[in-house]
Amino acid sequence: MNAMEMYSLFERQVVEYHKTDDIDAAMVNPYGEGTFEALLWEKSWVDTVQWHLEDLVRPADVDPAYALTIKRRIDASNQHRTDLVERIDDHYMMMFKDVVLQEGAKLNTETPAWAVDRLSILALKVYHFGIEAKRGDDAHRAKCQQKLDTLLEQRADLTTAIDQLLEDLSAGRRRMKLYRQMKMYNDPSLNPMLYGKK
Repeated sequence: MNAMEMYSLFERQVVEYHKTDDIDAAMVNPYGEGTFEALLWEKSWVDTVQWHLEDLVRPADVDPAYALTIKRRIDASNQHRTDLVERIDDHYMMMFKDVVLQEGAKLNTETPAWAVDRLSILALKVYHFGIEAKRGDDAHRAKCQQKLDTLLEQRADLTTAIDQLLEDLSAGRRRMKLYRQMKMYNDPSLNPMLYGKK
């Protein structure tokens, strides 16, 4: 699956979410359980819900108790998002496990899945700036259209870079190495604000 195909999947998921625009709606995944596409759809769904959770705590007059509830949900969502990214990387590790590395194969600064993560977020930005580029006065629309144009340029660059990375990994010109995320904020054995309360 190339990067533009992944982006198209993310784009479809964002549109599907906005049919209800409900953070509590059940995700309906159109892909078969255990498939790479189903994993990407779930990742995009989590990103989209989290985008809207973040919006809920932005108003200055938000109720603090409600904001705390949403903040806890965002923390859980961040953990889920990270877990999904690691599962995407597991897919790529399996894909490239038998590749013979070329001499001098370089290590990339990020894994394929973290680049795919950025592509998923980019689909959300393009969707929302697309709305803003059609709303408000001329100055607002022009400013948002300029940003949308930049995002579309970024999409072209990022999809190209992801495809190049996957091609390099497949040919052994780059090597893939995983470091599992070491989140401390949710772990009661690692976060002093949590273990200190015992």
